[in-house]
Amino acid sequence: MTAPGTHAGTDAAAGESDLPLLRAERIWNLRRFSGMNVSLAIATWAFLQGGAVALYVGAEAAIAAIVIGYGISTLLVALAPCVPGAKYGVEMYTGLRSVFGVVGAKAVMLVMTVLVMAAWTALLGIMFGHAVANVMDEIADTGLATSSFAIAVFALIAVAAAWVLLVGGPERVGKVGNIAAPVMIAITLGMLVLIFARTSWSEIAGAAPLYPMEDQHLAFMLAVELNVAGGLAWYPMIGNLARLTDTPRASFWSNAFGLFAASSVAAIVGVFAALALGSDDPTVWMIPLGGAVMGVAVLAFIAFANLTSMVAEAYSGISAIVGVSQKVRRVAWPVLSAVFLVPVVVICLFPESVYNNYGRFLSWVAIVVAPMCGVQVVDYFVLRRARLSLRDLYLPPQQSAYGFWGGWNWVAFAAVALGALTYVALLHPVHYEPNGGFEYVGASIPALVVAGAVHWLGTQLVVRRCGRGGYRDERVG
Repeated sequence: MTAPGTHAGTDAAAGESDLPLLRAERIWNLRRFSGMNVSLAIATWAFLQGGAVALYVGAEAAIAAIVIGYGISTLLVALAPCVPGAKYGVEMYTGLRSVFGVVGAKAVMLVMTVLVMAAWTALLGIMFGHAVANVMDEIADTGLATSSFAIAVFALIAVAAAWVLLVGGPERVGKVGNIAAPVMIAITLGMLVLIFARTSWSEIAGAAPLYPMEDQHLAFMLAVELNVAGGLAWYPMIGNLARLTDTPRASFWSNAFGLFAASSVAAIVGVFAALALGSDDPTVWMIPLGGAVMGVAVLAFIAFANLTSMVAEAYSGISAIVGVSQKVRRVAWPVLSAVFLVPVVVICLFPESVYNNYGRFLSWVAIVVAPMCGVQVVDYFVLRRARLSLRDLYLPPQQSAYGFWGGWNWVAFAAVALGALTYVALLHPVHYEPNGGFEYVGASIPALVVAGAVHWLGTQLVVRRCGRGGYRDERVG
């Protein structure tokens, strides 16, 4: 196999082709990918996750909700799409051709890239804007933290900086992550020390949720659901980063170390800070905790850490776009980066609408991602027994075993749709209000289970009997 294209030099080569990567072309081992994941997991969004959990439950219940929710969801995300991506070195949506069809996977990619990954990148940019505004307020007493216009401007500056870093490709992404990860770990542990220096454990444990509910069991289930959805939200990004790891084991355990452990610790610290300071906004915690000088320094670095997460999120989305067609692959990497960031810029123009509706945002992500994850886990590990045909992933629909019906696997799409309907039946995504049954099973996990079960049954009854999808004789490429 020839090396992938080199629009921006060898560092960016891996991201500019959807061809399978050879082991020698992969840039992350267990240690480096773990560092990258720690940097991603421990950015301000983990603190924001903790602040959101503190709205519903107190400290002890929050710890349980975070460990349960993140534990379940990050395990599922580490299995699919990370393991197949790392095993075959394929871009995530290229691998999904075996599930949704050669053409259908491209439609899935467009939805996930535009609606989910661009939105996450914008959310990180808006967090960057909040952090910078709070720094400016403390230094110059400007009052920018209450100005949506100022936060939008700072967010757009972050988008521009992310584009500059993206031009350097995945190697630069990894280098930036290696810088941010250890400092963010130190900041998180330092926050924990400062919290307990001013507030005792008994005070934190006895603190009421920021918005207490009468039904404490329902509140706990909402907190668990928030963390399940938060963990599943890693699905579209981590899958593409995983193809750059040298082994499936490195991909899987890096998620266990980085996403579960680091996200859980950071979110728990976020809960403690929110309860101790009475606010769910992470960007207002640092100065009260560390004082003016230390608080400003920490906020400035957190802004930088959010920038590193933006770059990784955007890189993953752009590497998906290159799989659309040969014409797209011929576009220079800097241009593709700019195109991906266009919807990010639009979302950043409405900072408060995004920042103040974090739970609803996660709900909309989970409606799509939870069923998709369930379908892929069942398809790859149960129906295909962890075997794919690399050749068929790249053949046109009429020649590929993954052509299904005109390039679309309608059974997989029906399974995702039924999973999404299951989610909506249990939790209203617009108002974030639970319906009957939610208090027992949540929403994301039932949606995932229903989608996986429907996909298995539909494949057995329809797809296999029609001789579609390559399930009878899965060839290893």
